[in-house]
Amino acid sequence: MAYRKTMVCLANSRKPPSGCCIAGREVVGDEFGPWVRPVSDRPTEEISEEERRYQDGDDPRVLDIIAIEMMGTRPHQHQRENHVIDSDYYWAKVGTMPWDRLDKAVDSPGGPLWLNGYSSTSGHNDRVPEPSLDRCKSSLLLIRPEHLSLSVAWEGGDFGPPRRRVRANFDLNGYRYRLAVTDPWSERTCLSKPDGDYAVNDAYVCVSLGEVFNGHAYKLAAAVITRDRAEAAR
Repeated sequence: MAYRKTMVCLANSRKPPSGCCIAGREVVGDEFGPWVRPVSDRPTEEISEEERRYQDGDDPRVLDIIAIEMMGTRPHQHQRENHVIDSDYYWAKVGTMPWDRLDKAVDSPGGPLWLNGYSSTSGHNDRVPEPSLDRCKSSLLLIRPEHLSLSVAWEGGDFGPPRRRVRANFDLNGYRYRLAVTDPWSERTCLSKPDGDYAVNDAYVCVSLGEVFNGHAYKLAAAVITRDRAEAAR
């Protein structure tokens, strides 16, 4: 049965092969509900540019409040928040979430992000082995990390040929993380600068546990939401 979900966009990140991954929390009146990840009906499930476009041609931005027509749920392994969109309908922007309300949307994992102890070549605590994913009951969280910085450096190894890539470095609940950034806004901001580390003050991070790639699901910084970014979205 078709239904509508109204959600605040907390991530609009890159997703291969040619689309994006949009995710957010449902908005019900003044309250935040469960996480929602709109997906397409294609096997790769990414949302194309045309599918996510508003009627006026604009692309959804982080902190937009969006009404989306859905056709059904499609949980997959640890990604239990997936809802298949009805691509016959435009998405509709119905508002913008103010910065001072985001604190009520923060998740409190109370311990590690999913499962720690597994790291990629350039990351730290940034992946979960596929056999352990049954211990992960969700794949999306909004956190308020400590000692956040974004770094730019050349990387190869796990993700193909060497490229300049951006990573989010932070502490949460006594654990240290170094996660790949898939947020185009943060990437554009950082890649225009020389290689190095750049401190980020007063920010929220949407973290996502991605699909399995070469035997692991990777923890990703799908959006870095600063006060300046929130003010620009108004």
